[in-house]
Amino acid sequence: MQALHLSCSAALRRLVNGKRPKQRAIAALCALALAAPLAAAELRTVAERSGYQQTGRYAEVVELCAAYQKAYPQAVRCIEFGRTPEGRPMLALIASRSGALTPAQARARHLPVLLMQGGIHSGEIDGKDAGFLALREVLDGKAAKGALERQVLVFVPVFNIDGHERFGRWNRPNQRGPEAMGWRTTAQNLNLNRDYAKADAPEMQAMLRLVNDWDPLAYIDFHVTDGAKFEHDIAVMVEPVRAGDAELRTAGRMLRDAVIKDLAEQGSLPLPFYPAFDVEDDPASGFSDGVSPPRFSNGYFLTRNRFGMLVETHSWKDYPTRVRITRNTMVSLLDQMARHGAQWLSVAQAADRRASALAGKPVPLSYEASNKAHEIAFRGYAYTRTQSEVSGALMTRYDDSQPQIWKVPLRDEVLPALTVNAPLAGYIVPAAHAATVGQKLSQHAITWQIVRQARAGSAVQTFRAETVKYDGASFEGRQPLTVQGRWQSEQRDIHEGDLFVPIAQPKSRLLMALLEPQAPDSLLAWGWFNTAFERKEYMEAYVAEDVAREQLAADPALAKAFNDKLASDPAFAKDPAARLDFFARRHASWDERLNLYPVMRVDKAL
Repeated sequence: MQALHLSCSAALRRLVNGKRPKQRAIAALCALALAAPLAAAELRTVAERSGYQQTGRYAEVVELCAAYQKAYPQAVRCIEFGRTPEGRPMLALIASRSGALTPAQARARHLPVLLMQGGIHSGEIDGKDAGFLALREVLDGKAAKGALERQVLVFVPVFNIDGHERFGRWNRPNQRGPEAMGWRTTAQNLNLNRDYAKADAPEMQAMLRLVNDWDPLAYIDFHVTDGAKFEHDIAVMVEPVRAGDAELRTAGRMLRDAVIKDLAEQGSLPLPFYPAFDVEDDPASGFSDGVSPPRFSNGYFLTRNRFGMLVETHSWKDYPTRVRITRNTMVSLLDQMARHGAQWLSVAQAADRRASALAGKPVPLSYEASNKAHEIAFRGYAYTRTQSEVSGALMTRYDDSQPQIWKVPLRDEVLPALTVNAPLAGYIVPAAHAATVGQKLSQHAITWQIVRQARAGSAVQTFRAETVKYDGASFEGRQPLTVQGRWQSEQRDIHEGDLFVPIAQPKSRLLMALLEPQAPDSLLAWGWFNTAFERKEYMEAYVAEDVAREQLAADPALAKAFNDKLASDPAFAKDPAARLDFFARRHASWDERLNLYPVMRVDKAL
């Protein structure tokens, strides 16, 4: 059939070019042949045909997306859900044998939706090639039989498409195969797996539209690790397991453990944590588990009361091995979703209702592993650590011909690092920021409303930063910062055109992750409000000298406080600007909005 398609294509080209008019009859027969269902050979990737030594370019994804829809017209749709900055179509394959191939049909049938994504880092491209293989096998009934009758699969072969087309042989020097691959970041040099919360990249905004349309119960993100050499071939991390809704954590653990069990039964050595050493390049330092912040895929979806799974095959396994293991993971996920998806969907929807009632309750916003550790037997290789004559540092060299059990510590007691009580009613975003913040909230399907009537002297909570620390360098195109401070009650005006963002909504955890100023991936932390912490007006030194003398003469308590600070703080005493600033801050000209976070909290709905 493949040869026939190639011959027919050549005949049709000759006809279009005006050559050999007698080819018309042949072309007519070819048209019938080309309209016939495609054989499995036409659905094989470059990777499969090369024995998984190579991977195809993005043009292959475009062709296969259409070819799968043509081969399985009742079960597959090829959709475009966005365009990249370089103008390439962002494609997804929708697959189900339930009759539901649109979001509305999936909702009407109460079907769980499973979204699998490859190539967010396009050098780590296992998910693309494994996904096409697994999808064909499932559609043909050779794997996960009957699974597509009880769910909808949304398969995005490549997320970072422009990066995929920055093709090169040495884009992943720490990885075995394929022969050439794409690049880690987008054409705008953004790392999409740092972008879920802030959603700066056009690709991420398109992905969020897809997510909002389909509301996947589970979002699976396929990667390849960097790091050390060891025998373990895959790590599977799921949230909610240690964070998020309590009942959904139980379901998340069930999902993770079932997939790990399936993989182990097929000969893999799966891990439930990311295998990065606590001390870089030192195996003896062991590992720590944790909860990713919502800049990452698996940290983001727990804030939406959905499963986020990070799958990491090991970079030092060859490409055929990694694709096989990734394919096995995909089939396991389809099986598990077919068996338990309806039950888990009910749990997730109940979690939505519970999240809508978080007002006033403590909500963890970041996590860290405690110092409590226990020893594990980790399957590594023999290694040495010697002084390098090149770098001058200790260097680890592995001998992967000698498997070795490492007895190393694992710190897997994960505790909240920052917990904040949710506002009783919600947040107020001032009109000056309403357009940009409102657009960002809408991208995450967070609801808000415009304040139509001003309210003078309203009871609100404000956050004033006591310390502000900017990162020393740009990160993902922004200058992040961290602040220390606290919410306090006061009277402030609420203006017409402000936004009221209610806490009583299913995505309340995501809302807090974005608007609580000390949350690790808040809009503030990503630099959206940096100007609020920039001093814009100053008092000349000679004017400040007169102001200081007037204040000292008028207020003995202030004079005592100044002298006490001179005596107790040597750095202050030696800093003329700081000494004058002591008085400028107490003058009526001082900007009372400096270091005031523009977003407020309210206890009563507007």
